[in-house]
Amino acid sequence: MKVVSALRAIAYAQAMSAASPSSPAPRPEDHSDAPPSSSSFQRLDGQAVRLSAATLEHRIASRFPDRTLWEVCREVVGIVDEINAGTGISRRRVRLARLLSRLGVVVILLFLGAAIVLAARDLADERDLLGPLDMLPLLETIINDLVFGGIAVFFLLRIPERMERARVLRILHRLRSLAHVIDMHQLTKVPERLERDAREDGGLDLDRTELTRYLDFCTEMLSLVGKSAALFAEHTTDGDVLDAVEGIEALTSDMARKVWQKIGIIQQG
Repeated sequence: MKVVSALRAIAYAQAMSAASPSSPAPRPEDHSDAPPSSSSFQRLDGQAVRLSAATLEHRIASRFPDRTLWEVCREVVGIVDEINAGTGISRRRVRLARLLSRLGVVVILLFLGAAIVLAARDLADERDLLGPLDMLPLLETIINDLVFGGIAVFFLLRIPERMERARVLRILHRLRSLAHVIDMHQLTKVPERLERDAREDGGLDLDRTELTRYLDFCTEMLSLVGKSAALFAEHTTDGDVLDAVEGIEALTSDMARKVWQKIGIIQQG
């Protein structure tokens, strides 16, 4: 029996190795931590998220055309388009600020270079008249200029980064608000209202199957809101942005978990 089991295991391993595609080529030791260009499964594709959101909008509109839930899903599609395009007034302001900050850095570097060259020229012309102690004020001036110039360069380079962070956080705030709007749509859809006949008596104009589908659409929309927020984490290492993205993902997961509890109660009934 042991021999038969071993032969079966060898045959299974050979079949799996023949059926599976060739393993990816090893990356060099000095490669970057970015996903390899040959892989399409190690990064979140914004167009795929957009396609999923548009498909969900069409499904909701086809199933519940008289409800406003599909309009909320259209808002998700619009935000995904905005994220993928990276356009808007705020984006143009960030680009302008990046251009102006780089020009400011160039001006500061030219000024510092000219100041050091002039100081070195004066030092070379009067090197026979100056003693070691007389050179200390000149060296102190050069060091001060370099320090304050470096601070100015650092400040200018950080301005576009802060503006970009503010822009991203504003869009993430919109996604967070959209998640709460989706939660409001399912908030009153409780299983107990299925036992009542009319909406005037507190009932629902949905049967058990329709209510389950409606709540299922809400969970899919919450998942897409989390994926839309995760698109910002693909190309940034900013701590504030990553914390905001993680917060939205946790929020949508908690909301979806509560909706699935309702779906479980409906299915048990």
